[in-house]
Amino acid sequence: MTTAQDAPVLLLDVVDRIGTITLNRPKSRNALSSELLRQLRVGVAELDDRADVDVVILTGSDPAFSAGLDLKELGSTGGNLGAANGESRATGDEPNYPWAPTTKPVIGAINGVAITGGFELALQCDFLVASERAAFGDTHTRVGILPGWGLSVLLPQAIGFRRALEMSMTGNFMLAEEALHFGLVNRVVPHGELITFTRKLATDIVGNNQDGLRELLASYRAIHRLSVGDGERHEARVGRTWSRRTYDPAAVEARRIAIMERGRTQV
Repeated sequence: MTTAQDAPVLLLDVVDRIGTITLNRPKSRNALSSELLRQLRVGVAELDDRADVDVVILTGSDPAFSAGLDLKELGSTGGNLGAANGESRATGDEPNYPWAPTTKPVIGAINGVAITGGFELALQCDFLVASERAAFGDTHTRVGILPGWGLSVLLPQAIGFRRALEMSMTGNFMLAEEALHFGLVNRVVPHGELITFTRKLATDIVGNNQDGLRELLASYRAIHRLSVGDGERHEARVGRTWSRRTYDPAAVEARRIAIMERGRTQV
């Protein structure tokens, strides 16, 4: 019998040419451990390589999408910070991403809170469908680390510079309907209908000519990278320098406790 401790941290499912990836650490609000980050990269690459998959959905096991980097690990070994920074894959000012570029669309089905690193995962998806329970927050400044997956470029592009700066400077949360209003998400649906609705959009994608669709997707992404590339390289350079200079596990652990108390008043 599989116990909760033995449960896989990442679930993969393929049905009707739709691959679904589920972050599966629900008791930790799908916090990003080094193992989960490793399996996420492997899982995305596997689905992108599979001939029976045309579109990928990324979601989380309730109640959260992802609470970001696992602060318990960050406050002890810090292994997940190295994994998030991609130190074995990217150096200098080369942009870093949570998974290798795909040839297929990735839809984020945001079922709950998406915080800091979890928020960055959402921003890396091609577009987002949100549950009514979704909420988005950038708490990098509360933890004392800097974004490494393009948040400081992708968030202002999605909702505007001043509103993005407010989110990052305060650490306050944006709820689902507000996220829809400002263009962060494409749709907001009842929580129980999230996966069904997202799969319907995915089915519409599956029904198109895949060669043409992937060529168009590649064109969209190439144009997008032309507009954000310099910013992503700057973020990568600053983030790696900051981590090397200031990272202190004991300080992170103290901040983790403070964040838990403060977070209870917001979400």
